[in-house]
Amino acid sequence: MGRQVLLFISVLSLSSVLGQVSYSIPEEMAKGSLVGNIAQDLGLDVKRLKSGKARVYSGDSREFIELDRDRGILLIKERIDREALCGETTPCALHFQIIVENPMEFYSVTVEITDINDNPPSFEKNEIKFKISESAVVGAKFDLERAMDLDVGTNGLQNYLLKPSDNFMLKLHNQADGTKNVEMVLQKPLDREKNEHISLVLTAVDGGEPQMSGTMQILITVLDANDNAPVFTQPLYKGTVIENAPKGTMVTTVSASDADHGSYGRITYSITNTLDDVRHMFEINEESGEVRLIGNIDYEKKRTFQINIRASDDGGLADSCKVIVDVVDINDNEPTIKIMSKSTVISENANPNTVVTMINIQDPDSGENGRVQCSINENIPFVMKSTSNNFYSLVTDSDLDRERDSEYNISVTCSDEGVPSLSSSVTLTLQISDVNDNAPVFERSSYEAYIVENNTPGLSVFTVKARDADWNQNARVSYILEDSSVNGVPVSSYVSVSADSGVIHAVRSFDYEQIKDFQFRVKAQDGGSPPLSSNVTVKIMIQDQNDNAPQVLYPVQTGGSLVAEMVPRSAEVGYLVTKVVAVDVDSGQNAWLSYKLQKATDRALFEVGLQNGEIRTIRQVTDKDAVKQRLTVVVEDNGQPSRSATVNVNVAVADSFPEVLSEFTDFTHDKEYNDNLTFYLVLALAVVSFLFITCLVVIISVKIYRWRQSRILYHSNLPVIPYYPPRYSDTLGTGTLQHVYNYEVCRTTDSRKSDCKFGTVGSQNVLIMDPSSTGTMQRIQSEKSILDEPDSPLEVRLL
Repeated sequence: MGRQVLLFISVLSLSSVLGQVSYSIPEEMAKGSLVGNIAQDLGLDVKRLKSGKARVYSGDSREFIELDRDRGILLIKERIDREALCGETTPCALHFQIIVENPMEFYSVTVEITDINDNPPSFEKNEIKFKISESAVVGAKFDLERAMDLDVGTNGLQNYLLKPSDNFMLKLHNQADGTKNVEMVLQKPLDREKNEHISLVLTAVDGGEPQMSGTMQILITVLDANDNAPVFTQPLYKGTVIENAPKGTMVTTVSASDADHGSYGRITYSITNTLDDVRHMFEINEESGEVRLIGNIDYEKKRTFQINIRASDDGGLADSCKVIVDVVDINDNEPTIKIMSKSTVISENANPNTVVTMINIQDPDSGENGRVQCSINENIPFVMKSTSNNFYSLVTDSDLDRERDSEYNISVTCSDEGVPSLSSSVTLTLQISDVNDNAPVFERSSYEAYIVENNTPGLSVFTVKARDADWNQNARVSYILEDSSVNGVPVSSYVSVSADSGVIHAVRSFDYEQIKDFQFRVKAQDGGSPPLSSNVTVKIMIQDQNDNAPQVLYPVQTGGSLVAEMVPRSAEVGYLVTKVVAVDVDSGQNAWLSYKLQKATDRALFEVGLQNGEIRTIRQVTDKDAVKQRLTVVVEDNGQPSRSATVNVNVAVADSFPEVLSEFTDFTHDKEYNDNLTFYLVLALAVVSFLFITCLVVIISVKIYRWRQSRILYHSNLPVIPYYPPRYSDTLGTGTLQHVYNYEVCRTTDSRKSDCKFGTVGSQNVLIMDPSSTGTMQRIQSEKSILDEPDSPLEVRLL
């Protein structure tokens, strides 16, 4: 048997090209037989079928065809019986789709199943009996049961044969549905006395190759005369019934009459359909001729019924008619939504018109009851597009944004146009996968932070925080300190940033007096590919701490001299003696200075301004006031805790300088000065003692050594000859070397406490040697004397 292939390609307004292929194959092909090369016919690469996971989608129907993706061909999966699949429907075809993913495409395939002559004609009964009166006139008709042939076309039922044909012949009537109504017509009068029982064979033959046939035996009993046969009022009746009508619903009523009387005039009605399901759907009242419904009528299964009815009397005469019942469709089937292929995840950067799901809608109703419209919920970036009859695609309508909606629950609702309308719906859940399309965003446009100076290195200053609207790795934020410098020093030597938490730590201890503020930039970078980033400016302000004591600028404190302020004895109250000037390098209240008088020779005579440090008299100066006045002023800042400095102010109450000079010679030195002097005197005494003992040990050692040498010479017999080197000169003070004297004189205002010291008196007689000389002598004499005169503060050093 040959195989026919028909190829149709149609381009639809989708993002993909959809094709339609038609094949024609005979029924009863063996399993695994070739249907067609779908890859070649559609112009697809076999690799595309593999990568797209191509498959056959046939809805809820049974799959008779399978796809071999490796070879790109369609094969018979199960044996196909056209009669079981389609019955009398012609043409008989299988409809399915080939689904290919990545990108999503589908192709419609139609496989027509052609009939072969595999079914012979058959009768429901093996025999049928008639009772015919011998008075039956020539031309009397007797309706016979039709044979059924499941094949169609030329393979179906073609003709009937009746043998023997002595008394009867066959008459065939073509029906509107293509079938033949068979009647047996009397062509020769019967004679009961000759032949009471007649046996005939009715043969039904088809037109297939080879030809097949079926037979039924007709048994005729010849009765006595019955002159009139029943006659229907009309040869064709019509009726309608609504599908799903309840059982017992009357369809129509047929009527026949018989002119005979008695038993020959009593009519009995019966349904003569045999092979179809009419007898299971309808019944007729034998006496009244009412046709009623006894089964469940479904318009989607069968839309028209033909009922063959016979009216017969007791004399064996009969007549026949037909009843055509049309089934009226009602909207009793809601649309069926079938998901052909769908994606559960789609990237947020998917282009518009990207196919998300393919849907097949089926409604077996007819007309408006089967016309379906589909819609989805509003305010979502998706739209339903009709690709072909009963096929829809759910595609993206605009740009997606996972940060706005990470998931969509798409409700697909399909409604027919029946009254009342029936609908069905299905919910599709679609996840939006993330792409790195959002940079981290800091919580503030800029940051300011404060830190107190003298902080501990590693101290946490504050935290910057950035958020990324993306998800997972794309939202993982890392913090980076951007390269910059502060006063020529890399900012990384000032602060550091934790990459994970954004905590900013101080790397060093800050000094407000050196740097008061600085700024830098922190970058927040996500973990996407490629990464996105943003930055923010951070300003660090150093807060002052009271870590510096006030410094006195005036009066200047010296260790070896004394400065005094003079106040005339005629000074009035409020006389300005002097002003203590001090500064504090701190800032704010840490630099606010206050002045207090700590000690004074006469506290009733002087006062110090709290804010300005001015020393003024608070009463009239008198002759009884001492010339020497010593004031101790404390300068204190306002920090917590406060720091202070002390300054001593010497005041002389006198009208002339000589009076001041004579009085101040006995002025005692500062305790601090005396303490330092004592320390240095003790230290000098210890050093001199050490040097003295060392020299003593050295001298004794030298004396002992010389004594031993002299003893050795004394006990020997060798003469002693003095030897004088060339250019020898006297070293006892009468030689040629000069004496050098260095005088250093120091005088203070307290002349009576000054010392006059001859620091060093010494002479050195150096023996000048000829470079060729072989010996030298040197004697060093040192003398030291100190002369103290109270009235002459003179210090003299001789070298």
